[in-house]
Amino acid sequence: MPKPMALVQYSKCDPAKCPDGICPAKNACTKKVLKQDAPYEKPYRISEMCQGCTTCVSACPLGAIILA
Repeated sequence: MPKPMALVQYSKCDPAKCPDGICPAKNACTKKVLKQDAPYEKPYRISEMCQGCTTCVSACPLGAIILA
């Protein structure tokens, strides 16, 4: 079975509700696999390097990141 990885649920994600439009989950990701091109843009996972550590899940104030 493949290891779980972080997935952004875009229907729940609203960077306008995050401080300065910056996703706290992106900043919490120790592997830097979550990226956000600019403030107020939705973050995305750029690689399969996700360790499934749940740090980003805990950091997202909107509950928009899950492990799947």
